[in-house]
Amino acid sequence: MSQTTLIVGLDGSDAGKRALDFASSRAKLIGDCRIVLVYVIEWSPFSFQTAEENEMRHARREEELNLARERVIDPAVALAQSDGCTVEGIVKHGDVAEILEKLAKKHNASQIVVGRVGERNMKERLFGGVTGRLVAASSVPITVIP
Repeated sequence: MSQTTLIVGLDGSDAGKRALDFASSRAKLIGDCRIVLVYVIEWSPFSFQTAEENEMRHARREEELNLARERVIDPAVALAQSDGCTVEGIVKHGDVAEILEKLAKKHNASQIVVGRVGERNMKERLFGGVTGRLVAASSVPITVIP
């Protein structure tokens, strides 16, 4: 039997911490399980920018990736490892739902775990939030932690 993989979407919030706690507890119950922690920085290649902004874009992008790793992923990886879990951390730029789904396929994950943030803005009410888009498009089960 192969190792089970859980993808956990983190955003630096308390909801993300609860998602990690849930995944860690499930990983211990499963036994041979790996947790892949993912932080996605929302980014659109189609946003309109000035020539000056385009020049700085790559440096800013790398800085954002490093900060996300330092502030969110590395502490979460350390926490999960101290809890006895096998864990990997990934930081990406792009669409959250799309990236979590792609990583679930790439790692042959059995499920994706995300936290639900309580407040929804008007855009999410009209067009659906990340969680709703992920649930609609996912090829694996999604667990949403309140």
